[in-house]
Amino acid sequence: MTLGFVTGKLAVLLTSVVAVISVISLIIYQAPVDPASLQFGQRMDPEALDAMRRENFLDQPYSIQLARYLEDLSPIQVLKSSDGRLTHYRYRTLWAGQERLLILKMPWLRRSYTNGEPVGAMIGEALPATLLLGAAALLIAGIFGLMLGIVAALFRDHWPDVLILSTTTLFYSVPGYVAAILLAMVFGYYLHDWTGLPLQGPVFGMDDYGNSALHWNKLVLPSLALGLRPVAMIVQMTRSALLEALSEPYSRTASAMGITRMRILFVHAFPNALNPILTTFSGWMASLLTGAFFVEYVFNFRGLGDLTIQALSQFDVPVVLGCCVVTVTIFIVINALADLAYRWADPRVRI
Repeated sequence: MTLGFVTGKLAVLLTSVVAVISVISLIIYQAPVDPASLQFGQRMDPEALDAMRRENFLDQPYSIQLARYLEDLSPIQVLKSSDGRLTHYRYRTLWAGQERLLILKMPWLRRSYTNGEPVGAMIGEALPATLLLGAAALLIAGIFGLMLGIVAALFRDHWPDVLILSTTTLFYSVPGYVAAILLAMVFGYYLHDWTGLPLQGPVFGMDDYGNSALHWNKLVLPSLALGLRPVAMIVQMTRSALLEALSEPYSRTASAMGITRMRILFVHAFPNALNPILTTFSGWMASLLTGAFFVEYVFNFRGLGDLTIQALSQFDVPVVLGCCVVTVTIFIVINALADLAYRWADPRVRI
């Protein structure tokens, strides 16, 4: 991993975060809704309302609001020693002048308008469930997608190939929220006595003794609903990449030398077909790990997607922006890991 590679990815991350925050905050702040009034409801105290607007810069123009939010996210910041935001920051002073400070700090995502909790803590509580859900769905999609794609390539234009492609095309055409509703109805409601799978609920909860517990049975249906569409894409990409690799001269030469078809497939063709498969994996990994909003909402999964939907319905601007920042960061990190995987799978990429 070179310095240029790391610098380039950090530049992409910074640019993407600024662009996403600018666009989303512009849409939110230009809406004809006062977030401060929503928090206090009908019994609003004018003084408390004004104090909240000043604290969150809601009384300032959009450009000032955007600049202050980006300052809160920045790990290095110069600000006045009397700035009230210092009470929220976790920071270390690098330089202290008469009126200004240079500090190194953790990014501050502010507090929720609805419950006053730090947004970072709320995301930190919701994100593990989404990561677990995305990893389980990707594991299901990877195992079944690769297996079925290999079978389809081996039996090209025969009935197993036709059956696999027809089924996976059906999977891909079904939206995630529709698959979630169908799975919840069939296996979580009608067949609950047989499957034992719950209809809804968070994967992290309490056991009968009040201790924190991981409820694996609440992970099955959401991960299946989330993994159906990636299975279809991975199957089709694996089949296409393997058929292309098997048609190359080195595969035909190996076949003419008497090497078995299975050895040609796994030793010669599969390594050369990895790059497009990794591209499919990385794209779906980013989508899955950043929260399947409607799937989480259907199963009341209490992950990042469910948190974002609740924040949007309540016009909780800091939570929406915080979820977007985390989402963009995960996308960029997964994209960087995919680039490293390309270099590992194909030495020519290093050149």
